[in-house]
Amino acid sequence: MKNLKIVLPILLFLLPVVGFCDLTQDSLQKKTLVYVFDIKKEIAEPVWRITKKSFAEADSLNADYILIHMNTYGGLLNSADSIRTKILNSRIPTMVFIDNNAASAGALISIACDSIYMRAGASIGAATVVNQSGQQVPDKYQSFMRATMRATAEAHGRDTIIKDGDTTLVWHRDPRIAEAMVDPRVYIPGISDTGKVLTLTTGEAIKVGYCEGEAESIAGVLDKAGIKDYEIKEFILSPLDKIIGFLVSPVVSGLLLMVIIGGIYFELRTPGVGFPLAASVLAAILYFAPLYLEGLAQHWEIILFIVGLILITVEIFAIPGFGVAGISGIILAVTGLSLSMVDNVVFSFDPSLAFLMLLKAIFIVLIAGLMGLIFAFILTKELFTSRKLRFALNTTQQKDAGFIGVSADIFQNLVGKHGVAKTVLRPAGKIEINGETYDARAEVGFIDRGEKIMVVRHLTGQLYVIKDV
Repeated sequence: MKNLKIVLPILLFLLPVVGFCDLTQDSLQKKTLVYVFDIKKEIAEPVWRITKKSFAEADSLNADYILIHMNTYGGLLNSADSIRTKILNSRIPTMVFIDNNAASAGALISIACDSIYMRAGASIGAATVVNQSGQQVPDKYQSFMRATMRATAEAHGRDTIIKDGDTTLVWHRDPRIAEAMVDPRVYIPGISDTGKVLTLTTGEAIKVGYCEGEAESIAGVLDKAGIKDYEIKEFILSPLDKIIGFLVSPVVSGLLLMVIIGGIYFELRTPGVGFPLAASVLAAILYFAPLYLEGLAQHWEIILFIVGLILITVEIFAIPGFGVAGISGIILAVTGLSLSMVDNVVFSFDPSLAFLMLLKAIFIVLIAGLMGLIFAFILTKELFTSRKLRFALNTTQQKDAGFIGVSADIFQNLVGKHGVAKTVLRPAGKIEINGETYDARAEVGFIDRGEKIMVVRHLTGQLYVIKDV
């Protein structure tokens, strides 16, 4: 009895503690983490960049599943192939929820996922390779796509079934069905007809093993997958992603082009002001940076633009007239700006389409440049003639105040005379000859203040000088 009296209070004390420990263990049990990101626009470099960031974040969070919420009509094959490879090599199981459409490149990405779920009325397929005008590209590209689709389906494995001594290999996803989504010549009895590219509805995809189930929402997908106690983490665009998306829009790109070209023109008309050149440089950075991050602008295209600007500057400030250097500079600058808008893969994929895209880009650059020049010309004229802004002298130089005109004969007599540069000639400035000051322009290069000069010619009241050696 004594032992019972001692043990009983101890048991009564331990029971709540044990219960609390069990409760704590249940509450601390980890929920299934599902990482979700969207593919709901044309598949191109931006989608590939978001996919890489999503997989990296999912991996850092130790996510249990990655779910792609898809609705796309397709896009670029190179970007789709990169996404496909990323999915196939992922250590985290992947699911895709086709919310209406997974066409062309979208079908390739979907087939790469471990599980496919579709909304009622959705479709998957139609993966024939076409250009932007909707025309089929040559068969060598179709052949690559057929092989890629087959290999993606085969990557999900097969089962070996032995019955009555016969061995049968059954693919989890039939590679012929994936190929039929590309090639209309593939015939699969009861599934696809010859002459028609295969596109599967939700019901058809479930029937042939290309869809694990029908769902109307992400919650429905997870329920079908048997995932009950879960937590969803969604990919959220960073401020940088939003800024890039804003800057690569056609309207903003056009405005940046106007600032680039207009700023250069403004600076050339008003050397030394500085602000127009700074605005032009900033606009060039904002123009090229997002295109570079999106994989459109390459190093050599940016270098073309920079070399073009250098040649234009050399032509204006160092070489009299306007010739080969200036024209070459304009061509290189326009080419660099235009090529940065065109995906380089298109050139090897479909040269005729690439040529049309390049012409469109050149047209945009030329129109934006022309508009920039017009606005810069108007602004320059307004700044230097406006009384309100005080950028120009508007007082009259009266003769009785000591101001006199200079005849053409005086300029002619100055040809061959020697003097010194009173200011830096870059290329325009002031010179002094026999104690008199004149406006002049360097014939070649720059002339520093205090250097000896010689007048070589005059044209419409403008003296041209060279260094006096």
